Amino acid sequence: MTKTDSPIHIVMADDDAEDLELLQMAIQSIEPGVQLHLFSNGISALQYLMGDDSIPTPSLIVFDYNMPQKNGAQLLLSLNEDARYSSTPKIILSTSNAPLHIEECLNNGATDYLIKPFHLQECYDLARKLLRFCRA
Repeated sequence: MTKTDSPIHIVMADDDAEDLELLQMAIQSIEPGVQLHLFSNGISALQYLMGDDSIPTPSLIVFDYNMPQKNGAQLLLSLNEDARYSSTPKIILSTSNAPLHIEECLNNGATDYLIKPFHLQECYDLARKLLRFCRA
């Protein structure tokens, strides 16, 4: 089975339920078969990813930058400790475009740092971009 034939599994963590819901709706309307694993905080997502070896390898991991307990940059550092995720694209989403945050995340292993959308159409554009990372 090639990468384009295998099911797409995306792990997403964001403490803003509305952001998660909008992105979930956009992704699944574009690609209905996507398996989304949604978490309301980074710690839960990290426990899922670092837990059982039988979980499907994600096609993409998406973290919000600003979350309590561990922010997206800190979560990236934790993921660097597990070789299973070395080739998995890791995206940070944030409302901040602060160069310091962007540099921190890219240095910690992010594939890209994207700004959260403000309008519904931008949400669909972001969903298309995220799905492209799954097929790269």
